[in-house]
Order: sequence, then C-alpha cells, then structure tokens
Amino acid sequence: MDWSELKDLFTKYLTDGQQIRENIRRISGTAHPSGSKVNGDLADYMLQTFRSYNMDHTWVESHYAELQFPNRSRHNTLNIVNGSMTVEQISLGDPDVYCPYSATGTVQGGLVYVNFGRREDFQMLRSWNIVVAGSLVIVRAGLISFAEKVYNAEAAGALGVLIFPYYAETPVYGHVHFGTGDPNTPGFPSFNHTQFPPFKSSGLPKILAQAISFSSAQSLLGRLVGRSIPETWRSANFLSHSVGPSLTTPDYQVQLEVTNVPVSVELHNVFGSITGHYEPEHYIVVGAQRDSWGPGAAKSGVGTAILLELARSMTMMVHNGFKPRRSILFVSWDGGDFGSIGATEWLEGYLSMLHLKVAAYLSLDTPLLGDERFLAKLSPLFNNLIENIIKQVDHPRQSQQSIYDYMRMSSSNWKAEVIAPLTKDSSAFAFTAFAGVPALEFSFVEALQPYKFLDTKQDTYENLDLVMNGRLPSVADSLAQVAGLALIKLSHDHILPLDYTAYNEVLLKHLVSLQAHHKKLKSRGLSLEWLYSARGDYTRATQRLKEAIAQSDLHNEKVIQFFNVRIMRVEFYFLSQYVSAVSSPHRHILIGRGNHTLEALMEHLSQEQSDINDNELRKQIALFTWTLEGAANALSGEVWEVQKSF
Repeated sequence: MDWSELKDLFTKYLTDGQQIRENIRRISGTAHPSGSKVNGDLADYMLQTFRSYNMDHTWVESHYAELQFPNRSRHNTLNIVNGSMTVEQISLGDPDVYCPYSATGTVQGGLVYVNFGRREDFQMLRSWNIVVAGSLVIVRAGLISFAEKVYNAEAAGALGVLIFPYYAETPVYGHVHFGTGDPNTPGFPSFNHTQFPPFKSSGLPKILAQAISFSSAQSLLGRLVGRSIPETWRSANFLSHSVGPSLTTPDYQVQLEVTNVPVSVELHNVFGSITGHYEPEHYIVVGAQRDSWGPGAAKSGVGTAILLELARSMTMMVHNGFKPRRSILFVSWDGGDFGSIGATEWLEGYLSMLHLKVAAYLSLDTPLLGDERFLAKLSPLFNNLIENIIKQVDHPRQSQQSIYDYMRMSSSNWKAEVIAPLTKDSSAFAFTAFAGVPALEFSFVEALQPYKFLDTKQDTYENLDLVMNGRLPSVADSLAQVAGLALIKLSHDHILPLDYTAYNEVLLKHLVSLQAHHKKLKSRGLSLEWLYSARGDYTRATQRLKEAIAQSDLHNEKVIQFFNVRIMRVEFYFLSQYVSAVSSPHRHILIGRGNHTLEALMEHLSQEQSDINDNELRKQIALFTWTLEGAANALSGEVWEVQKSF
C-alpha cells in the first residue's frame, strides 16, 4: 500500500470521536490512583479491550514500588507560630492534596517568595542580598515541575517549599522526585520484592514540600515584609507584596509539618501488540498514563481513550490489508502520577536490549489541555516527521485548514512555539535520556493560560469539555489522527522517517554557546578544538549515511535493516558510556542530568574564575567530546569505514 491508501484506510476505521468520548467518561469517572481498586479494574478493562481487538499478543507486567500517600490519621499542617506556640492555623485548601516524595517532619522559619522557583529567581534573590537558607519558600505553580522547584529550593538552603496555583483557587497535586521511576530502586527494575542495594535516588528531596490553595497563599504573602516584588514577579490576580523573609510580626514564623507515609503498591502495565512483517524485532511503542490522583480527564482519560482508539483502528487496518514492517506495542502505563514509574521500571527491566529493539516512542500523556495551539516536545529526529504530519490533519478550530497552516498564520515564529525539546517533566523524557530511544509527545493547549484543572479534583470531562467550548471529541479526534499517521509512517516506511541529520544544527548551536567562554578556557590552556572536530566528524558521518541510503538498493531487505539499525540508535549514541546508569540514569549528554552533560559544562563555565575547578573542567570537556566522537564513529558503520568517513 502507498501512503494515500494507508491514510484513507486509517480514516475509514477511525471513529468520529464519539467512542473516544465514551472512553474518556469511563476512565475519568472518579479518582483512580495507583494501588486503588478502581485503577486495578481499569487495568483489567484495558486488557480485555485489547483482547477483544484480536491483537497478536496481550499481557500484563507487574512491578512493586513504595509510593507515598497522605497519613489519614494525621494530616499535614501549616501554622503561624510564635516560638513553640501556635498563633494561627492556615488552611491548606484541601487536606487530600500533597506532594509525593516530600521529606517528612516539622520545620519552621521565615518565609520568602521566589516567584516560580526557577534558578534565575533564586539568583535574583541573591542579587538583592536576601538569604533563603533557614527559611521556607513559597512559589507559584507552572513553567517548571514541582520537583525542579523543590530541587532549586534545597540547593539554596531552604527548609521547605509551599506551592500554590496563581491561576485557580484549588491546590494542585504534584510529585517532587527530581527524576523518573521508583526512587527507591534507581537504575534497577522493581519486578518483585527482590532486595536491592540500600541507596535511593539522588533526586529525592531532603526538605519538605506541600501544595496549598491560592487563598492560603494570599494570606501568607500579605504578611511578608521587606523588599517589594518586581513587576515581573506579580500575577494579575494578586496584589503587590513583599519578598520576605520576615513577617509583619517579627517574632512570628511559618511552621510546616508533613506526615506522608510510604505504602508498597503493585503496579500493572498493560500491553497489546501487532507483529511486524519484515522487521518484527523492531518496535514502535505508543503509550499513555492510566492512573490519576483525581478524576484525570486531561491527565489520563484522553490519552488512554486515544490509545484504545489507535489500537482498534490499527488492528482493523491489519485485518484489512495493512502490513506494518515493524511491530507496534500499545501500552497503558501505571504509576505515571509518581514520576512515570511504570514506564521507567519497564525501561530499566529491559535496558540492555531496548536500544536494539525500540525504534521510537510516542507518548499520549496529557494530550489535550485546550484546542488552540499544537505543541510537540520531541527528540530532534522527529522534526521533519511531525511537520509533515500536521500538514495533513485539519485544525479542530478551523476545518479545511491544516494544523500546519493554522499555526503558521497565527505566528511568524510558529516553529519555535510548536516544536520544543523534551523536558524533564515529560513522560517521554526517560525513553530518550535514560534508554536512548527517540521519543515524541504532543498536545493541544491554550495559548494564553494553562488548563487550570490539571492535577486537581476538578479535572473532569465536563470541565475539560467546557474549556474547549464543547469540542472535546473533535479535538481528541484530531490528536488521534496526528498520532495515527505518525504511527503508520514509523511502522510502515522502508527507511525509518527519523532525521538523523537534525543534530548537526543542534550541536552547532551548542558549540556557539560554548564559544562565548573562549577567553576563560584559553586562560587555562584549554581549547574546544577537539570538540569542534568531533562535531565535524558527526556531521560528515550523517552526510555519508544519507548518501549511502540514496545510492543503495532499497528493495533489498538486508540493506534496509542495516540502515535502519544505525538510524534507530542515534539517540543511544548520545548516552554517555563513561557514567553509571545507576548513579547517573539520565546519561544523554544533551538533555540528561549530571556532570557529564552539556548543561553541567555550561554551568561550570558560567561560574566566577576563582570557582572553576580546572581538573573537573578538563574531565567534563573530555567526557562530552568523546561521547560525541563515539556517536560519529557508530553512525559511520563498520570500523573499517570510520577512517574513510573522517
């Protein structure tokens, strides 16, 4: 079948959004967190539905993880105190809302407002000579994850973090583990109760964290004295106030007590698969989070409903003539609300083989938060693919106009607004940063303000549909078309439609940024010459591969697989081979976290001259350079071809 036939066949079996609507309602009828009976029943429903489609294989994998839940006998508390005496109790807004993986205990001190809790916000405080150490901080939700806010606060010496929504009254749920997967078994799969080494993820916070309501935040912010906040730190719905750390009554302090308790929970990942005809050993994986702390219409309902619709449509296509080259895995992940635990534990369980098997991952997590702006977080390898796909799907707000045309008309800089790199709070992040698998996550969002009910008890079908002016089924159908067409291209094309040359430009931009520190490096007798050389070798390797594909017989299955294997492992080549997957699980040198990454190198170079460690700097440059050179070597093919290429 050619592309037009496949597209027509997919459109024929894709429903008009009504089945998606019914499944969203079914999945988001009530809260269904990991470990609950409701979530277990949904896992059974997913398995039975996959089986009803007559898929080639269906199965369930279980993992055991220690999750954190509220202590029902002793709720978390927030008070104004004078020494050991409680002056006033501050309502949290909802006693059920908490931050999983917060440290537990009681702390008290002054209170400092730190805007969104970004690094630059803490740097601004330092420029004002405001000391955070020994105080609690209060920050707005948004822009970065809860985990990153707490990580930054801990680095600044804060005792605890209060997080409030500036766009809604209800407190917002969010975990604070600065990482993915089970933090009690970093780098290891939690398949059973096997004893693992006694260490925990370095991303677990050592300070307290708690979500509070907007009105509670207003009450606290109104008590702060000191320097007034700048205009850029002000929200439209609350008045100007001071930064702190002192309160209006000098002897008063803020006291936070967190009493969350650990609970051992069995997680269930549900799989259904279609076997490929020519490269069955290579998989295209598409997954969606199933669990949700609240009803989770946007959080898990829409993604799971689209996952089911894609599984049904693709299976119908196979039964009516479609022969995918590669196998397709449809997965319903558990533990998503606790940091993509289900997905990450699966990656950890098969880490030694996934770069040989998984060609690409498509995430359907949180795909609908509005109906206006299309947003794609992705590995650069997907840039061309997603641009071509959105040219072929109508925008839900404007029939007869593609998503591509709509976005291009709405902004002159549309590409920068539509296509973004994977972020640490993305569910697809672990696939690329940890396992070296190209990953893609896309969604529709509102352009002006976030969906205010996400991660709250108000994340219902009715509220989500209200935000979209009753167009929820049609917008979900548009997303299903984008996901389905991308899935068909990835599973059907002879040569994987991944743009391995995209990193040429990405690397060049990074090297230009490094060049700004040329004088600092030169003063230490260091040079970026070898790093530039490695980037040149990588560029030449991509061009050589492109020419080889163009000149080859693509009717020869052995030749096709030879090229595809090299293409599908491009992201894997960017995983540093010089650090441990246990101590530095996110080994990707460009988007990962750790001393081996470009981000760490840039941070080191940005420090004052006296704070730079020469030996550490040499090590960082060497690690980055040789990982990049290794990627160039691997992309070049056989060892006897490497020197010819360079």
